[in-house]
Amino acid sequence: MVLVGAILAATFSSVNTLVDRDPNTAGSKETASENAWENGTTASISSTFNDPLYKEQWALSQINLSQDDTGKGGKGVVVAILDTGIDAGHEELTGRVKDEVNFTDSFGTDDVNGHGTSVAGIIAATRNNGKGIAGIAPEVDLLNVKVADDHGLCQAEDVAKGVLWAVNRGADIINISLQIKEPSSQLEKAIEYAWDQGAVIVAAAGNNAGATVVYPACNEDVIAVTALDQDNQRAVLANYGDWVDAAAPGLEIVTTAPGDDYSLETGTSFAAAHVSGLAALLFNTVLDFNENGQMNDEVRYYLEEYCRAIDEAGTGKGIINAAASLAAIYTVKH
Repeated sequence: MVLVGAILAATFSSVNTLVDRDPNTAGSKETASENAWENGTTASISSTFNDPLYKEQWALSQINLSQDDTGKGGKGVVVAILDTGIDAGHEELTGRVKDEVNFTDSFGTDDVNGHGTSVAGIIAATRNNGKGIAGIAPEVDLLNVKVADDHGLCQAEDVAKGVLWAVNRGADIINISLQIKEPSSQLEKAIEYAWDQGAVIVAAAGNNAGATVVYPACNEDVIAVTALDQDNQRAVLANYGDWVDAAAPGLEIVTTAPGDDYSLETGTSFAAAHVSGLAALLFNTVLDFNENGQMNDEVRYYLEEYCRAIDEAGTGKGIINAAASLAAIYTVKH
């Protein structure tokens, strides 16, 4: 098992790109020392799981997700990851990718950059398999929608195509850990269609370290997510503002990397992945309480309204709270 340190680069260029990777340096990771890992600052949580890096997943306790609060693990829920691709052969993700497509000029759907695989692991890594980490919703099905090329660059029209493709193949949740610099009517229409079809759309708020508005996160049909550290303080690089809906851990997150590797990642991309993982658990738990024929509105309500308030401006309702959201649904159902 190799642990690698991630590039912690914000994207200030005018190019549409991944929230957490500099296109000029994407893919150039440095190997972290085992000593640094063992003596790091990540919190340790007890576990009966045999995933060796689970104890380093401080974010799971931070979002109040216990081993008993996993619903059905997202079984039957379809999560589309619009990103640089997914290493579908990774030991934690084998058999999880049910369909895939490439809308970029890069060759194939594989993840050369690594960003998409890291997002996928937080959401869906297999639990209790004696390897790596534990995903938040380890029984979901994944759609690998490559809308960013091997350098992490993307175009709004390709993201829009990816949204439509995912919805038309049954996506319940769409994770978009990308930032677009300017509004796009094509992307806005695709997101509106996705919401109307019953999908939950989650997007990263961006890493410009300010109140910069990015797309599609600021769209009203999207859950915009900013990143927090272990003290529930907004991560230095994370965007904030009244357009942000919720917050989640996004600093030194251990997750999957291509080639059966694991990495430490920082940024709102990975905060968004935590929200998508919880959304999958909620999707697997809620009922159509208002009888409108869809459950994405219930998922969004229980996810946002049961966040834990924090003393950080511009972080929406606060940090997501898995136990509170799931308990609230259980109470209504019973």
